Amino acid sequence: MSTELPPVAPEVLAEAVENLTARLRKKLDAATEGCAAGAVLEADGTVTLRFGEDALVTLRPGPAGTIATADQATCSCLLAPRCLHRAAALGAAPLADTPPEPAAEPEPGPAGDPTAAAADPTGSTEPAASAAPAGPVGATVPATPALTAAQLRAAGALWHVAAEALAAGVTAGGAVVQAELLRAAHTARLAGLIRAEAAALRVVRGLRAAREHRAGQRLGDLTDAFRELLHTAGLLAAGSADPALTGTARRAYAPGGSLQVHGLCREPVLSATGYGGVVTHLLAADGTPYSVSDVRPGGLARARGAGSASVALGGATLDHAGLARGGLRIVGATVSAEGRLGAGRGVRATPLPGSAWTEQPAARLFARPAAEAVAALLADPDAAESTLLGCDVTVVGAVGEHLLVRETRPDAPLLRLLPAHPHPELAHTENLRRIASYPGLQLRVLGRPDLDRTATLRPVAVGPVPGAEHTLRLPEEWLGRADLGYDRLQGAHFPQGAAAPVPLPAAEGPDPLADSPLWRVRRLLETGVAGGRRAVAEAARGTESLAGASYAPLRRAGLTAAAELAAALAAEADRRPRDVFGRLADPSPDGYAWAWLAAATHLAAAERCLIAASWAASPSAVPVSGR
Repeated sequence: MSTELPPVAPEVLAEAVENLTARLRKKLDAATEGCAAGAVLEADGTVTLRFGEDALVTLRPGPAGTIATADQATCSCLLAPRCLHRAAALGAAPLADTPPEPAAEPEPGPAGDPTAAAADPTGSTEPAASAAPAGPVGATVPATPALTAAQLRAAGALWHVAAEALAAGVTAGGAVVQAELLRAAHTARLAGLIRAEAAALRVVRGLRAAREHRAGQRLGDLTDAFRELLHTAGLLAAGSADPALTGTARRAYAPGGSLQVHGLCREPVLSATGYGGVVTHLLAADGTPYSVSDVRPGGLARARGAGSASVALGGATLDHAGLARGGLRIVGATVSAEGRLGAGRGVRATPLPGSAWTEQPAARLFARPAAEAVAALLADPDAAESTLLGCDVTVVGAVGEHLLVRETRPDAPLLRLLPAHPHPELAHTENLRRIASYPGLQLRVLGRPDLDRTATLRPVAVGPVPGAEHTLRLPEEWLGRADLGYDRLQGAHFPQGAAAPVPLPAAEGPDPLADSPLWRVRRLLETGVAGGRRAVAEAARGTESLAGASYAPLRRAGLTAAAELAAALAAEADRRPRDVFGRLADPSPDGYAWAWLAAATHLAAAERCLIAASWAASPSAVPVSGR
């Protein structure tokens, strides 16, 4: 059994690659490939990797289990620390999450509210949507300051290396390209451009996954990551100081006063970087969403166990299972811009009895059509990541990987249900499979819409439909809902006897997104991500040129702008002017990157429109153009 390498801080890896000579950089990808297979875990916790007879690399992780400084990675060869062995070992290790900035505990104010921002109880390092509190706490966002000279330089450098990485593509996006991205990302972080750094790290992780052909890796995800990185870096380099683009290192917490919140459900959290835990969703009396989370290193084991862990909030004597079906009265609350409740020293919480989904405030979530809720989320994509949608549905059956349901309202479309967390050790997939075996079953579903797919909902909890005969029969202590990530549905939870016949469609019906000619634009963009600028240029020169007749279906469907942007991208990829000596007259990748970003941005907006339409009407009513 091979030993896993400890995660390495991005800046440590970037520095190791930067110190290599040009000759050694050319050998880095070959040296990195497969070197982790020979890693050995020593008795003192260090990890060693041997390269030949005279080179032994030793990795000494710190208390957090990561390689956070350069002196924690050493090599015994004569060229160390500027050697190929050390850089290869660091390159084979996973990237560590950026450590959180230290934050002081708030002091109580005159009314018991904290006067300083509370530390995030999860220790999360995700960038906040804005630098100032907003949203649920009703704070006013201050006037947008101008970017500093250091921030403009950092954004410009990040744009340049991102454009270079896009032009290289996955095929040429090896360790050196990744290290340049990591160096620029670290510089952006030091300049306070946290969202830009996070976008760059997503691209690097995506490049690694694609080059290693990891299971579950999707080229579309890497394409979206490149779009986010280029969009953020490009606007910042142009001088935009929108707080939503800069971000903050930690979620800013602000006083929330006294709150009374009621539990909705809980769901496991499992990240690709080894974090696991739980988030419990709550609602205030006015319908404002809040959450309490407990996410720490530990992976799957912690995600499974955290569902019954104690809630670390103001001395509350509840666990997350109890909070999901109970409530809290909070004095001196601290709230982040995303509605996350903090655990500052001035916070006091008292348990409250739970309320059913049929009572307020939860009943509001099921009162309006799903299409209206999705339209609101599409108008605010940042909020969509954490917003839950409720609807009553009738189970149709399983087709392919989807569980098909139909919302119980006139002319409702077929909705596709997919597991919120597909890991086989979590309960989501098994619960959906069991529900699929009861066609005609009526369900009350609470889930997160997947805004990258047509009419797709990822449910986190289900319950019985009030007044329905053929619906779930849940235990009284579950208070009318089952958390799909933790509660396992059994045969006794389903009604006896058959429901009214529900015709199962032979197929899922036309998909307005997949069947739209826009797939040609996405294929062009993904071709560029996979093979780089050269692959797009070669496609443009082919007999079935993407710049030629292939765009006719786009124009016939009225997607003229998409056709023109795709043609412009293909032309820019093939534009390589040379001087009289055959040298490139314009080697900069900027023009190509801007053309790619323009096409990607337009495609994302067009796809969002089709997705919104798929929720609003039955598939036959959604316009779908020929392929």
